[in-house]
Amino acid sequence: MATPNNRRSLVGALVAVALLAFVVFEPHTSNVYAQDSMSGTADETQQTEAAVMAVDRHWSIAELTGDTAWLDQMLLPEYRSVGNTGVAHSKAEIVTGAAKRKGTDLATAQQKMAAYEKEHPYGSAVLIHGNTAVISFYDPALGPQKGVKSSDIFVYVDGHWHAMYSQHTAVQKS
Repeated sequence: MATPNNRRSLVGALVAVALLAFVVFEPHTSNVYAQDSMSGTADETQQTEAAVMAVDRHWSIAELTGDTAWLDQMLLPEYRSVGNTGVAHSKAEIVTGAAKRKGTDLATAQQKMAAYEKEHPYGSAVLIHGNTAVISFYDPALGPQKGVKSSDIFVYVDGHWHAMYSQHTAVQKS
């Protein structure tokens, strides 16, 4: 996962710290995709920008709280996350890293996310074409054309968004 100014980077930074100590939305049951009760966000089963953003946020919380059942169903078997050093992490590595945080309560996870987001502000942009969505997280000072820190690619299958690939970059301020 990544280090800079975005949600996936939050997860990445926390995961990197955890991988060194471990590899980044209230614990959910293995089949929870509907209304995200922890943050009041959109119904995750819809094929909309709001829904895919809700799934992405849920993903961060799931990693931070160790909700491996939710992660296992949301991440496609072929999922890969390529960090800003070019190293790829598999679905199994992400789920294993999250398992080390099982039992972390929702409030603690949300506090960690809020603190990170305050310290590392980011913007986000969503593109949806058919059953594919790309979320890009970017440095707000550089904008979405020059400051992309990471992107997550999702596919909509059987009424749910599933992550297929993530790419993280090290953006230099010019």
